[in-house]
Amino acid sequence: MTKILMVLLFLIAAIQVIKPIGWPGLKKRSDAWKLVAGVVAVTFASVILSAMFQGF
Repeated sequence: MTKILMVLLFLIAAIQVIKPIGWPGLKKRSDAWKLVAGVVAVTFASVILSAMFQGF
C-alpha cells in the first residue's frame, strides 16, 4: 500500500512539473518539491510505524 501511495504521489509531482495542477499551494512548476517532501515524509512515517509494530 505504501509503495502504491508513493508512486501515485511521485506521478502527481511529475505532472506538476509538466503542467501545474493549480491546487492551493501548487500554482507554479517549482512547487513540485512540496509533493516530493510529502512523499518522503509518508515513507519515513511508514518505515518508523512498521518498525515499531514489527515485534507485536
